[in-house]
Amino acid sequence: MTEFELIARYFSRPCTDAAVVLGVGDDCAALRVPEGERLLVSTDLLVDGRHFPESTDAFDVGYKAMAVNLSDLAAMGARPLGVTLGLALPTIEPEWLKQFAQGFYALAEHYGICLVGGDTVKSPVRTLAVTIMGSARPDRMLTRSGARPGDLIAVTGTIGDAGLGLRSIQHPESMPSSLNPEEIDFLQMRLNRPKPRVDEGRRLAEVAHAAIDISDGLLQDLGHILRASHVGAVVETDCLPISPAARAWFAADPTQRDLPLTAGDDYELLFTLPPEQWSTLGISATVIGRITEDKRLRVLDAERHDMPVHVHGFDHFAPVDLD
Repeated sequence: MTEFELIARYFSRPCTDAAVVLGVGDDCAALRVPEGERLLVSTDLLVDGRHFPESTDAFDVGYKAMAVNLSDLAAMGARPLGVTLGLALPTIEPEWLKQFAQGFYALAEHYGICLVGGDTVKSPVRTLAVTIMGSARPDRMLTRSGARPGDLIAVTGTIGDAGLGLRSIQHPESMPSSLNPEEIDFLQMRLNRPKPRVDEGRRLAEVAHAAIDISDGLLQDLGHILRASHVGAVVETDCLPISPAARAWFAADPTQRDLPLTAGDDYELLFTLPPEQWSTLGISATVIGRITEDKRLRVLDAERHDMPVHVHGFDHFAPVDLD
């Protein structure tokens, strides 16, 4: 199979999105940005053995490649316009490509976004490069630099699930024997098929002061907001939203209780907003702390005692332990 046959078989689909003037088939794509809005662009690389275990199903790899980029748009309160895909592959594996494309398009079609271009090449390591484009009004564009003292800090969904899901794959011997198969499946699904909070991001653009998606760890990503906004924060660990499956793990293995502070890959939205907006927010979220003038980051335990703060998360250049 040639490069062009690969593209034609797996990645050439009709696009009816009015935002796409030219899609796959020309040297460049052409997108129509809605009047009065700004173009937003984000790129993510996913490398086999670094961003996902080699055992990950091809469908899940495709799904996640789309999800993590949609999550970047969600964090900015943007609407999706189009996406490009670069594929570097050791060999052309028809069944892997078929499943990958199904996962990629499943999420793309759900959010009405078209693949408008990309490239393929032979490479020793399977690598994906996804560039996504969206748009937002200048006055409704969330950034990391808008947090203000007195703001509430909140997150969508639950956190720590993906970290436990990864641990269950990397080190299955560490899983508590009391976990049932449904709980394990839930945690691994949260790792492999994160839900991009696009609709929530559009709502937050109307009321929030700052936002980021939790890709590298709660404290690390919160730190990006604090530095950009020149503020500090207090986070209360007993307020963290934890799923029943994660609670079951922590009950059996308390040594992992701090994992939601540092584990990444949940792709939930972390945001700040004024307290008076909370009652009208209209989306599911949990308050976990507040923004302070004091530029320190403080983390409080259940007894409201200060905990040591270890701000670390995923480092793209650090050694990894992926199967």
